[in-house]
Amino acid sequence: MSGAEGKLVKIGIFYDGNFFAHVSNYYQFHHERRTRISIAGLHEFVRNKIAESEGEDKCYCQIVDMHYFRGRFRAADASDREMLLKERTFDDVLMREGITTHYLPIGPEGEKGVDVWLALETFELAMYKRYNVVVLVACDGDFLPLVRKLHTLGTRVMVLGWDFRFGDNGERVTRTAQSLLDEATYPLLMHQIIDDRTLKNDALVNNIFLPRRDILPRPAMPAAVLTGGTPALFAGAPGESPAAQAVGTIRVLKEGYGWINPDGELTNIYFHSTGLRDISFLDLQIGDRVSFIRTQNERGPCALEIRRLPAEVQGVNPA
Repeated sequence: MSGAEGKLVKIGIFYDGNFFAHVSNYYQFHHERRTRISIAGLHEFVRNKIAESEGEDKCYCQIVDMHYFRGRFRAADASDREMLLKERTFDDVLMREGITTHYLPIGPEGEKGVDVWLALETFELAMYKRYNVVVLVACDGDFLPLVRKLHTLGTRVMVLGWDFRFGDNGERVTRTAQSLLDEATYPLLMHQIIDDRTLKNDALVNNIFLPRRDILPRPAMPAAVLTGGTPALFAGAPGESPAAQAVGTIRVLKEGYGWINPDGELTNIYFHSTGLRDISFLDLQIGDRVSFIRTQNERGPCALEIRRLPAEVQGVNPA
């Protein structure tokens, strides 16, 4: 294909929404960049990379289709979790970028069927629209058959993958399936590109992220979260003994943080997602009973080592 002949390199981008949200949360809450991914900036990066890989001028490499797939809570459930405004706000972002959304309801067993739907829709659209390159923002090896099927159509596949870990002991690990990378025409491990110190002033890489909003008011965050330190920074004055374990109820959930009401107290105390143990922040619900270690930093009381109590004691709130 030659740009001189006026033929476009047609690009279709398909998002595993749960994976993309997880990656974006990582960069906002756990990475030194402390901000979310810009979809517009990511698309511009993709166009440039495909132009480079295809040996074409960028003006002949155009994104003609964008689709986003994710499981979604019912409106009432999202409202109870105080997620409704956040979801609608992100819908506005997707709409402005011209991205078609595909949602399935999240049932009692969680998100089911989204990966299959993404694969079927991607293959069907590739057949009808004859994309030259399909971009998958995904990490799951279950997409390997899709990549192979796209190859039978003559469609090249770019995979945007991420590997990272976070948590006090590195217990949360995200890794893109090696089989998916091996099969892709253009595999890109984005964390390597983003963290490459030789690209720290590269506008194309930096524009993958939204500008930091440090000048805006923030909720009080524990010092360890703000500095990237460890929970040891939460300790009280030297020589103080560790705080005893306490029990309370989740009262407020925001974006990566919230507040717990300790039993028998009127004042809530702050917690951050990095303080959770054995549970994902996305699995928490308002009203969940949790145990935690009460601690203190210069900004006030906060909680660490937060664990959801067993199912048999959920809903039991002593007077």
